[in-house]
Amino acid sequence: MNVLGFLSRRQGLHAYTSEQTITSEVVSHCIDTFFADVELPTVIVVDQAPIHTSQSIYEMKAEWAERGITLFELPSYSPHLNLIERLWQFMKYQWIEMSAYWGWSSLVEYVERVLKAYGDDYVINFS
Repeated sequence: MNVLGFLSRRQGLHAYTSEQTITSEVVSHCIDTFFADVELPTVIVVDQAPIHTSQSIYEMKAEWAERGITLFELPSYSPHLNLIERLWQFMKYQWIEMSAYWGWSSLVEYVERVLKAYGDDYVINFS
């Protein structure tokens, strides 16, 4: 299972889970889908993963900028600055149930349950 997620400090989470490989094209499609209508200037923080820094992503930056979307690239090796990394850390070290480790299907079920309940049952205080 692969997860692509957009997380805000106000507990907003948009997550996409898939069995397919997450590519730059999938990232681009998700940005277009999750941020189809942008009312305020929006900054998307991305790490240095190749799927975030590819030529196809670079080619979309001007179009996204016209729609009020800016990509901000974090420096290399800075997971402490990436909110989604904080989510994975909470999930792995604080919220995980032992039953999630019983097998692949239980782990997938656990991750999907946390992603769906994030903001209600699972909350991170970013202050």
